[in-house]
Amino acid sequence: MLFLYNLVVSIASFFLKIIALFSPKIKLFVEGRKNVFAVLEQKINPSDRTIWFHTASLGEYEQGLPVIEKIKEKHPSHKIIITFFSPSGYEVRKNNTVADVTVYLPLDTKNNANKFLKLVHPEMVFFIKYEFWLNYLNELKKLKAPTYLISGIFRDNQMFFKWYGGFYRKALETFTYFFVQNQSSKEKIEAIGFHNVIISGDTRFDRVAAILERDNHVDFIAAFTNNKPTVIIGSSWPKDETLLIEYINQAPKNIKFIIAPHNIKTEQIANLKAQITKSTVLFSDKENKNLADYTVFIIDTVGLLTKIYSYGTIAYVGGGFGNPGIHNILEPATFGIPIVIGPNYSNFAEAVQLVAIGGCMVIANKEELNSTFDRLLTDESFLKEKGTICKSYIQDNKGATDCILKTIS
Repeated sequence: MLFLYNLVVSIASFFLKIIALFSPKIKLFVEGRKNVFAVLEQKINPSDRTIWFHTASLGEYEQGLPVIEKIKEKHPSHKIIITFFSPSGYEVRKNNTVADVTVYLPLDTKNNANKFLKLVHPEMVFFIKYEFWLNYLNELKKLKAPTYLISGIFRDNQMFFKWYGGFYRKALETFTYFFVQNQSSKEKIEAIGFHNVIISGDTRFDRVAAILERDNHVDFIAAFTNNKPTVIIGSSWPKDETLLIEYINQAPKNIKFIIAPHNIKTEQIANLKAQITKSTVLFSDKENKNLADYTVFIIDTVGLLTKIYSYGTIAYVGGGFGNPGIHNILEPATFGIPIVIGPNYSNFAEAVQLVAIGGCMVIANKEELNSTFDRLLTDESFLKEKGTICKSYIQDNKGATDCILKTIS
């Protein structure tokens, strides 16, 4: 079966190079891997002591960040190596300050895994949430380097739990500990013979809780909101925006709206702005404008949304009308503001939990959106109650990072 796995990886590698001719994202995926070994040879000496973290994309990087930062504090003489699988993670965080070296992970061939690990020679290895690359795991087993899965999630549809998944289960023997998010994941991995499992919780709670300790002030956002009630619309898609635009256009004059769309392509931003009848300003066009005079602020850039949530009265988090579903609801929750989402959220444990306890409200159509927003914006006690639930949810679920650090120390 490992032979078939390697064959599939080789075939995928060939076709990715062809697809890259037509897809900018796949081109980044392919081109970004061409110089990985040269970068590693340049930045890592044979005498260096290193610790390797692998993350699939941006969300997993943010999830692992509390652990990465603590490990860096604990081992200041080690070089921290971070690898990404996806361009959407690497391209946004390639210039991060926590790692000494940040690169794409070469595709999972035996030769690549062997060469990568010889150059990196890690003393400890962390995989974040998932991404089980068989050749890397098999080569790590030979190195006998302590290897950990953090914030792991296991589901029935994964290969490990299929009758034909024996070679995948074998690769799991590499892990020193599995730090999983919940009881269900623990039971699943124990059922196939692994008992080095600890329920640590989700390190994302530690990351978002720590956001409150930093400076979240943004001058131009403060100037725009001007102490008015403000609805923050984060990571919206066109299906979200169709409902939201109707509300924005008929909302009371004293309500401000900040929209940070998921896609910031120029034509899509122009189309969004054209549908809004209220006075609207773009981030890219904000200079020399009196922002307090505008009702709608469209953020056509990336990297600001987390701080912007600190100015919100309500947060609408997009993605709930499509697949795979909603975006990050933990960031607005940490600021203690109520959250509104679309109906597709069942694959996200934090959303299921926050809906169940009442901090997050689900809408399926414009009537439900209108009534939910109207009540939140007019009923101060209801607004405060929902926001308190969100903030308490974050605070009550902290601690995964400490659990992991205590176990591996």
